[in-house]
Amino acid sequence: MAEEPDDRFKAIIVNMILDSQPEAALEALSRRYRVDTPRLGVGVFKRHSKGVRAVYAPDRKEILAAKREFLYDPFVILHEFYHHIRSVGGKHRGTEKNADRFAVEYIRAFNRVVALLGESNKHD
Repeated sequence: MAEEPDDRFKAIIVNMILDSQPEAALEALSRRYRVDTPRLGVGVFKRHSKGVRAVYAPDRKEILAAKREFLYDPFVILHEFYHHIRSVGGKHRGTEKNADRFAVEYIRAFNRVVALLGESNKHD
């Protein structure tokens, strides 16, 4: 796998998702991690319904959100993308804990960049 992306890249990805561009974010992530871009959809999913915001279906290479609004939640999209990059041969290889860590690290990087930009604007 490629080396760890920097905070700037991570912040851009989170911003894209927040800016209602999850497809563009997934394309950029897929290029960075050298994987096919997963499809993105909204709908119900068998065996996963109560309290689940989204699932990754490795057989279809698709992130399926329970509601449209979850497509614009960076934690949801990044968590499911982690499952996408950890799926090998249609089998799930990632843990929920690691998917959470992956998503949280992107969000923390976004917050660090926003804080730095806020500080630099104070000095202008």
